[in-house]
Amino acid sequence: MIRKSSSALFALMTLSAVALACTDIPTAADQVLSFTINPLPSPSVVVGDTLRDSSGVVRPITITAFNFQGDTAVPPKIRFLTLDRGLRVDSLTGIVRGDSARSSAKLIVVVGSIQATVLMGVALRPDTMAPFNVRDSLSYSLLDTTVNVSPALGVKLLHGKNADSAVVGYRVSFRMISPTGTVAQLVNDPGNPGTTADTTDVSGVASRRIKLNVAQLTTISDSVVVMASASYRGVAVRGSPMRLVLKYKPKAP
Repeated sequence: MIRKSSSALFALMTLSAVALACTDIPTAADQVLSFTINPLPSPSVVVGDTLRDSSGVVRPITITAFNFQGDTAVPPKIRFLTLDRGLRVDSLTGIVRGDSARSSAKLIVVVGSIQATVLMGVALRPDTMAPFNVRDSLSYSLLDTTVNVSPALGVKLLHGKNADSAVVGYRVSFRMISPTGTVAQLVNDPGNPGTTADTTDVSGVASRRIKLNVAQLTTISDSVVVMASASYRGVAVRGSPMRLVLKYKPKAP
């Protein structure tokens, strides 16, 4: 699972784009002072395919440019180039194609004398979703809230007819089925809420933890049900969606 947040990555991209422009600051409203690279449609591109969004539509790398007043500006020319093997990019359109599997490969976006780096994985095609830890249990406490977060529940994405290769760096989505409301929340490994997707790690595993808000429980013992899903070209991967179940009960005194 990729731990560096997308917001941190885009912040780095923005800093590099501004820093290279500081030696000659354009002051016209239609001139570009800086730019940010917009969130990628996917954290990785599949080998032998083009970069696509979650619905399977081909999407290019895009940017948002700004003038010296902080307003958006239309860049006169954008160029794209690759720094690493594993990726090819159309220099004019920003359409990316994967050549060989890599955990991370670099692209450069250039606007005039300003440039920024894009990091992207190149993943094997996901053919199968397999269970990793789809059933677990949690003994919760009313007094010690630190124990009210579950072990990681997850799935594994595999490539090939025999499902013999792990798919690394591919997005898996998680959706709470029951209970509704805020009784249970999906969280990442550090415990941060609002993270309903994960990218597969070097073993092909993507997972989320479940945090119980025990003060809102209406039953002492029950289950939390989460659905994990992944698709390729807009079609569900074999085995997806997959049901994850966490049984909970009070911790013994």
